[in-house]
Amino acid sequence: MDQKYRIQNVENIPTPALVVYLPLVQRNIEHAIATVEGDVSKLRPHAKTHKTSEIIEMEREAGILKHKCATLREAEMLAQNGIEDILIAYQMVGPNINRFLSLQQRHPNADFKVIVDHQEAVTALSASSEKLGLNVKVMLDLDVGMHRTGVPVGDTAVEIYEAIDQSESLQPWGLHVYDGHIHDEDLTARKVACNQSLAQVEVMQNMLSAKGLAVPLVVMGGTPTFPIYADTPGVETSPGTFVFHDYGYTNRYPDLGFTPAALLLSRVISIPTPNRITLDLGHKAIAADPDGVRGIILNIDNAEADKQHEEHWAINIPEDTPIQIGQEIYVCPTHICPCVALHPFYYVIDSDGYCQGTWEVTARNRSV
Repeated sequence: MDQKYRIQNVENIPTPALVVYLPLVQRNIEHAIATVEGDVSKLRPHAKTHKTSEIIEMEREAGILKHKCATLREAEMLAQNGIEDILIAYQMVGPNINRFLSLQQRHPNADFKVIVDHQEAVTALSASSEKLGLNVKVMLDLDVGMHRTGVPVGDTAVEIYEAIDQSESLQPWGLHVYDGHIHDEDLTARKVACNQSLAQVEVMQNMLSAKGLAVPLVVMGGTPTFPIYADTPGVETSPGTFVFHDYGYTNRYPDLGFTPAALLLSRVISIPTPNRITLDLGHKAIAADPDGVRGIILNIDNAEADKQHEEHWAINIPEDTPIQIGQEIYVCPTHICPCVALHPFYYVIDSDGYCQGTWEVTARNRSV
């Protein structure tokens, strides 16, 4: 196992545990800034991966002053930590409309933006904000191929944007574009796919411009497409996973240049057969997303994950592998973001490999 992950006082950490290596987090933040050639105005990192106040502070100290998030609790965490430019990349519906407006009232110094992709959402948000005498910046969520949320380029998209502009309490504030459907491992192919997204954005901008509608801001992409949009003028990038990174992205996109900075620490709780061990790392501690390999064991050669349950994970190992009950096992998760949400706090590891305490996953819960 790479020695940078060895924890010197590991005996003090109960398992299963999420552990975060602060020097590696710092390195990833610096690499993100280097990717935009030092122009932090192009960076709007997504808080959904870490959900933690102290990471926000690390990014702020590096000069990153605007963020994106998915939940109202994440937005509140950002505002409480002095972030003044916050994009909530989630359409407000039902009670969340008034919850959002209440958040905006409580943090008048924060410049909040939300997204919409449907006329009914515009109407509801407009009516509620007008009642309270509030003005809300609203971005159109554009679907360029993922088909999860958003509206495709076309007349309907223009009509929604026009409705925002015509509202007394809403301001049209540009385009939000998430391209999670782009999975090309080859960088050249990924660039081609990104250019297809950018072409759709340009068409949309031209359609809005023809109507006399301004597009103040364009926010695009996630971590896999980050390097491409980092080189694109007029676009803010919104990577999220990069802060902690994980095995999934390291394996599929080595060109990104980030280093996994968060692991799951586990221990052997049973040795049922000479070539099988069981860990205390069930799917309540490591995400069951995606399907298939959920994590890679770093300190046992040729280990193969087998059955996983709520609090157990059976692992097949070569019969000659030296193993002991209680032995520490380091696992690099395939998808770190949902792993973080399973833990109320994580153990922070310093540059000398010592655990120096815990940091709360501040925005783990959704309540405001």
